[in-house]
Amino acid sequence: MNETTAQPNLGFIGRHSDVMVAAAAVMVVGMMILPMPHWLLDILLCANIALALSILLVTMYTSQPLEFSSFPSMLLMTTLFRLALNVSATRLILLHSSAGQVITSFGSVVVGGNYVVGIVVFAILVIIQFIVITSGAGRVAEVAARFTLDAMPGKQMAIDADLSAGLIDETQARHRRVEISREADFYGAMDGAGKFVRGDAIAAIIMIIVNIIGGFVVGVAQRSMNLTDALQTYTLLTVGEGLVTQIPALLVSTAMGLMVTKNGGEKSLGYELITQICSKPKALSITAAVFAVMMVVPGMPKMPLLLAATMCATAAYMLSQSEKQAQEDEKRRTEQQHDAPKAPESMTDLIGVDPLTLEIGYGLIPLADPKQGGDLLDRITMIRRQAAMEMGVLVPAIRVRDNVQLGSNEYVVRLRGTETARGEIFPEQYLAMNPGAATDKLTGIETTEPAFGLPATWIAEGQKMFAEVAGYTVVEPTTVLVTHLTEIVRRHSAELLTRQETQDIVDAARQEAPAVVNELIPEAMALGDVQKVLQNLLRERVSVKDIVTILEALADFAPSTKDTDILTEYVRQRLGLAICRRYAADDGTLTVFTLHPGVEQVIVDGIRQTELGARLILDPGRVQELLTGVRDQIELMAQQGHEPVMLCSPRTRLHMRRLIEQSFPTVAVLSYAEIAPDVNIESIGLVTLDEGLVASTNAY
Repeated sequence: MNETTAQPNLGFIGRHSDVMVAAAAVMVVGMMILPMPHWLLDILLCANIALALSILLVTMYTSQPLEFSSFPSMLLMTTLFRLALNVSATRLILLHSSAGQVITSFGSVVVGGNYVVGIVVFAILVIIQFIVITSGAGRVAEVAARFTLDAMPGKQMAIDADLSAGLIDETQARHRRVEISREADFYGAMDGAGKFVRGDAIAAIIMIIVNIIGGFVVGVAQRSMNLTDALQTYTLLTVGEGLVTQIPALLVSTAMGLMVTKNGGEKSLGYELITQICSKPKALSITAAVFAVMMVVPGMPKMPLLLAATMCATAAYMLSQSEKQAQEDEKRRTEQQHDAPKAPESMTDLIGVDPLTLEIGYGLIPLADPKQGGDLLDRITMIRRQAAMEMGVLVPAIRVRDNVQLGSNEYVVRLRGTETARGEIFPEQYLAMNPGAATDKLTGIETTEPAFGLPATWIAEGQKMFAEVAGYTVVEPTTVLVTHLTEIVRRHSAELLTRQETQDIVDAARQEAPAVVNELIPEAMALGDVQKVLQNLLRERVSVKDIVTILEALADFAPSTKDTDILTEYVRQRLGLAICRRYAADDGTLTVFTLHPGVEQVIVDGIRQTELGARLILDPGRVQELLTGVRDQIELMAQQGHEPVMLCSPRTRLHMRRLIEQSFPTVAVLSYAEIAPDVNIESIGLVTLDEGLVASTNAY
């Protein structure tokens, strides 16, 4: 739930709300101890009814349970308030044979002065509250609390997945985690609060019996009343007291039932009820027909049935006409758009290609259609924002279009018109991935998560709760697609960085550090050379967000060399601390594997100067042997739970990176010159040229 409820300006009440609540609690305690005049009891009884009705209406107008998160505490306070009113009313009834106008009115007017009728009405209200509403609401709260707690790990992992994919930022992730915790606390509190309501109903039954017996004894033994008068007087007053407190209790119990049965929609209860009931005019037509048939049954009342049938038939007709009119309006708008004169087609639009395009099958169109609840376009916008915040690059607009040549659930990502990735998702299902702790088997479509190649299973919505409880990470199909697209943007950020984007980045840096920009461009370096350096950094997933530091390094070293590869190495050394922090543990330890000095020497001896700059030229057998050794080290680090990082000399770093990037694109290659002073190095392996064997070491 991302939206926050607007807080009303309560003025004096808002500034002193804590004092007022504390005063109310003290007043409730005082009501149980001190005698109360009749007029004050009448006011408090009316306030109790008003409070209960207000709680019920607020519950109906809330769209999310957490909008009324104080409801469990409110439930306890109102229960205690009613019990205090019962004690005060009982004291007045037994002492003065009177308890004010409100109780007298409920005892005489509401039940017609007949205490037998009053007892029956009171019993019906208690039964409705105790057996029907309280029992059902308590069970729903118990189940909701259990499933909410069981689903918390899965929801937390889903938040982490969205954060990693760039769909949300750290602030939104923190807010969602707080909301999950509040939701669990709320349903847990509601589970316990239901016991208060159940206990209140039981106490009401016991109190009315005790009050009738006590009043009968007081009237006969102390006031010398005859049996009939005593029974009539005290029973009517007791029943009136029970009704005037039990009706608010019933309202609060109903509010509790509504609160725990909310489905988390975005609209109020009344809006959803009317909208959903009136969405099916055929149901009202059938209901009217049933009433019409009942009219011909002998002995059935004709006028009430005729009135009910007429109302249902009228409502069905009006709704069907409204639905038909909406369809005609939509058809008319479609025809107008089709018949509208088209502007002359610009042939220049057919020449260029979009930098990044997402093509989807017809079955995935609802994911991108806001009218059908799709949020794909908004989440793609978040990808561009995340790329700017994380990598420092300005990703061009991602065009989304449908492609009838694709399968209904397929999608294709194209980079400048060339297919880069392809995947398949199922809009009505969820993707469950095992983080390693889940043991239960899921029933569904076995697949591979497209972004990182993890084994996964497409499951039906009915299995979602089971999978989350079992420990699986469950994500919706849109998240799967967006995560895949995010990884593609990261992987190809260098290709997406054009001269124009580079110019935009430099212009932004000019606002912060005009001196370094003016010194560097165009005197020392051309814009295209700056672009190449930034692309070199992005290829190895080094953020270029600190553009001022990058330009400072280029301004320092560009006068001595024009080789963009060498300049990139100088920039990496200047960004050494940020690069190390990217791969280091929380305690500052960077776990790596290194190269044997013999391997370093082989690399140095194989470097040749060509027309394209320095290049590594090795015998294919040597290359294969090196790749085998690197692969063994990667597997060793993966077994120990470390991200693979290679550490080598500055002279060989670039060439080792080029050597392994095709086979191991995710391996980070760092040089000793990039290691910051406060970073601790832990080397757990060594690559040798002895048949690709690995020698473990702890030299650092």
